[in-house]
Amino acid sequence: MESGDRYGVAGYGADGAVPPPPSHAPSVGPPPPGASLRAAAAALPNLTGLGLGYALLGRWGRAAVCWGATAVLLWVALPADPDGVPAGVLVGYLLVLMLAAVDGGRIARRTAVGGAWRPGLAVGLGVVLLAVPAGGAAVYGSARDEAREQMLLERLEAGDERVATASRQPFGTAKGEYGKALDVYRALGDDHPGSRAAKLVPDRLKAYYDAVSAPYAKKLHCEAVAPLTYLRTLPDSVDKKLLGDLAAWPDTPLAESLYACGVSRLGGAGGGSGGDGGDELGELLRTFPESASARRVAPAIDERIKDQVAALKGAEPCTATEVLRGLGATASRLPADSVKTLRADADKGVVDGVYACGVDQFEDEKFGAARTTLTDFARTYKSDGRARQARNIAIAAEIADDRPAAGKRLPPSKRPGGARMELVISNDAPNTVEVLYTGPVTGTVTLKACAGCERYSASEGPRRACKASSRNYPKARLHLPAGEYHFLYKHGTGATARVDSYSSGTKVQPGYTYTSCTYVIERSPFDLDLPLLPDPVQPALSPWGAGSSR
Repeated sequence: MESGDRYGVAGYGADGAVPPPPSHAPSVGPPPPGASLRAAAAALPNLTGLGLGYALLGRWGRAAVCWGATAVLLWVALPADPDGVPAGVLVGYLLVLMLAAVDGGRIARRTAVGGAWRPGLAVGLGVVLLAVPAGGAAVYGSARDEAREQMLLERLEAGDERVATASRQPFGTAKGEYGKALDVYRALGDDHPGSRAAKLVPDRLKAYYDAVSAPYAKKLHCEAVAPLTYLRTLPDSVDKKLLGDLAAWPDTPLAESLYACGVSRLGGAGGGSGGDGGDELGELLRTFPESASARRVAPAIDERIKDQVAALKGAEPCTATEVLRGLGATASRLPADSVKTLRADADKGVVDGVYACGVDQFEDEKFGAARTTLTDFARTYKSDGRARQARNIAIAAEIADDRPAAGKRLPPSKRPGGARMELVISNDAPNTVEVLYTGPVTGTVTLKACAGCERYSASEGPRRACKASSRNYPKARLHLPAGEYHFLYKHGTGATARVDSYSSGTKVQPGYTYTSCTYVIERSPFDLDLPLLPDPVQPALSPWGAGSSR
């Protein structure tokens, strides 16, 4: 509308004809007839976003503004995005359409347009053309929904890729990836329940459970415990409706894995990397006390104990003994009473095993170990009928550690009968002496220190030891059956670190009385070890001598 246009009241001509309406709406006065219809005819086409109302009015500049607004909208909206058109852009565009409709209607209301322009037809056309943006909005909404579906399917695929990556790693390393994949599946199921991706989630969860529990499928039961325990906790964070039957599935596999892993470790050292099976079996008995796997625990431990007791008679009694110790320790700390009672069977096996182990060590010429094992046995199990024999073997082992010939055979378990020969051992040393002996009989005696006795030179020892008639030498008397004997003289209280123990051997024959004298030889000024002459082994007419050099 041009602001300078004016018009007056038209009159009739002389022939009564009606003059044509002016081409522009007047700025004052009432609008031309049919103003409302014309306003609707211009406003409705403008609502289509195509600026057709302006085109009908010949206002091409305003039509171009509508075209530009629609072009901007299409540029922002296409291709369809899952999030749709930004709210600010959409509100701005609708505001432009509303303004265009109001402005077009205002112009048309005051403009009496002639020619072929038909307001009624324009109104009908506007109504029809309103279907274009409505249809476009519907098509765009469908495209946006499809884009959203594709986006959700891409998220699902990303979750699947995380599961595939995690399945190639140990569970401890891959647990984080599994958790992220689960977050994807859970979000799809909870936040987009009607989507195509959400409908695929149950199948993905089945594959997820298969991937996490793969060690169980491979019968790697110890490796399966951690992932199955993890799967068992998922119903606490994932809707059970989404999980379905998977929610309760891990219980049986976990119970089986705890049992198989625990049993495979039975008898091991609890402090080792593999454990002793107690942790797994304890978890089984606490978590699944009524399961079939839990009922198998006591029989399994009982069978293992019996196997190890039988193994005490085999080639490795020491190993079997340690296994029995482990089994007893494991049984005692498990929560089921039926298992705790098995500790007594294991402990009884340990007693037999310690003795068998010491004997085996002696026979294998591991004399130091045998001495330690059997000394501990005799001290720990004093009431056991084998305690005395254990002490004898420990004595023989200590002698054999210095004199291997003493370890050729075990000391007899029974004292031999027959005549006994007396052996009198005198101490001419200024310190106590413990004498260990083994042969047909085994034992020890201790000689007190000789008051006033001195050390001898290497040459003096054999001539002067135990020869002073005025001195009362401490003595010990042994009554020995005939046979070959081995002795170990251990210098105790009063001896210095420079005094060596001394071992020797002799053969005791029937009908003789024997004597022995122990003394100390001083080391030479040049700190040389002087060898001792072989002990004369003769009847009492020529005493049997024994000494130590230093």
